[in-house]
Amino acid sequence: MTVTQRRSPSANAAKARPRDWYNGPMTAPTPAPLPALALDVGQARIGLAVCDERGRFVFGRGYITRVKQAQDVQAVLEAMSRENARTLVVGLPRRTDGADSAQTQRVRAFAQALATAGQSSVFADERFSTRLATQALREGASRAKRREKGLTDEASAITILQTFLDRRAAQGA
Repeated sequence: MTVTQRRSPSANAAKARPRDWYNGPMTAPTPAPLPALALDVGQARIGLAVCDERGRFVFGRGYITRVKQAQDVQAVLEAMSRENARTLVVGLPRRTDGADSAQTQRVRAFAQALATAGQSSVFADERFSTRLATQALREGASRAKRREKGLTDEASAITILQTFLDRRAAQGA
């Protein structure tokens, strides 16, 4: 006798939709499994960062040069597979007052495209991540390295993932 669990259609749809981690209650129902891949989604590039299975170390993984949304989604799915990531963290750019911007809507649309492709994601507040990344690069990288276009995107993804992991740890996950 085979036992299968039936899921309601709404349960499947809810699983595929991105969750806004910081816009709801401060505790998630279950902690996101690790390792995680973080994205800093921009109009020209998508910065990538990954953490280890314990969430202790974050590593930059370069960037994806944007082409078309379908190709960008495929590139992210390939990065998830390559890194064996179990959670996708997408930086959500909000204004300093917390309101959505035009870029926020573009990032939400990209996360929805990922969900349509079967990859759910978790949003993380990325306010000031680019500023922090630029400051860190200014302090630590050579002038030639700072001019590399995707380095800031990668550093922003690192900042997004580190902030996500710090908040996750503070919640006791």
